[in-house]
Amino acid sequence: GDIPSRSTDYAYISILKNITITAMSSANQTGDSAFVLLGLSSDTGQQQLLFLLFLTLYLVTVGGNLLIILAIGADSHLHSPMYFFLANLSLVDICFSSTTVPKMLANMQTGSHTISYVGCLSQVYFSFLFGDLDDFLLAVMAFDRFMAICQPLGYTTAMRPRCCVRLVATCWIIAQLNSLLHTILLAQLAFCANHTVPHFFCDLTPLLALSCSDASINKMMLMSVGGVVILIPLICILGSYAHIISAVLKMPSAGSKRKAFSTCGSHLVVVMLFYGTVIGVYLCPSHSGSADESSLAAVLYAVVTPLLNPFIYSLRNHDLHRALHKLFFQRMPFILLESFQGPK
Repeated sequence: GDIPSRSTDYAYISILKNITITAMSSANQTGDSAFVLLGLSSDTGQQQLLFLLFLTLYLVTVGGNLLIILAIGADSHLHSPMYFFLANLSLVDICFSSTTVPKMLANMQTGSHTISYVGCLSQVYFSFLFGDLDDFLLAVMAFDRFMAICQPLGYTTAMRPRCCVRLVATCWIIAQLNSLLHTILLAQLAFCANHTVPHFFCDLTPLLALSCSDASINKMMLMSVGGVVILIPLICILGSYAHIISAVLKMPSAGSKRKAFSTCGSHLVVVMLFYGTVIGVYLCPSHSGSADESSLAAVLYAVVTPLLNPFIYSLRNHDLHRALHKLFFQRMPFILLESFQGPK
């Protein structure tokens, strides 16, 4: 059982090493191994306000998502497919936000806007990885709700624990392959005189614009593979919610309809915010406007969406509210008391 997992780990580490070696050799060709991130504002006063704003957003994102993970893990009543996917989404949102925001905050505080070549490639890789995972998990969660509401008799069979784990594992594999593809292709490009990125993190589209190499293959792969990775989950989400809304309309109770529409509406707001900005930035870059507008769009999908997910998906969830209440008022005081008493 350990040998396949170890060989997979070694293969994965080997791939990352090859990317790093390629990145360093490409950096040596350019004569400079660092990029300059312009950030969101060059005004010192605005930077202090932005620092406080994004620090608050980041802490709320990490805290909110972490609470959901702890509540789901601590309450056996929440060990179901829906909450398993929600816990995975919360973990991914923490990682997604942590890929870009801490570096941006550090740059604002130190006044140094540089990022190493390898650090830049790492941001590209992890932003694609966790962005894709967000993308896929939102689709999986929509499918889970579709099965629960529209196919209740087959739900238990279709969403067995093993099937849920396989679904999440498939999401991770596809996301990693897509991230590796774009990162390896980016590492082949040379960057000449201009190393200034008009963005708050190393995003793929502004980096392709900076390269003095022919980036036509990169752009073609971004449009084709990126289109499949983005649009297929979006179609699955919209199809699932269309069936859910159709089923809700047949409900006899007006209160149930109102509650279901409210829940579906809030979910769809997050989905459209995430997909609308991602499609604008990656699939329609010529229509995404100026660098400032692209940065604003990136803030929406890389910072705001991970913040909203825990609140939107738990807003009307009474089971999760009970689990959080139990965590804070029953389990947490007991854990703190034990820690103060120390080992007997």
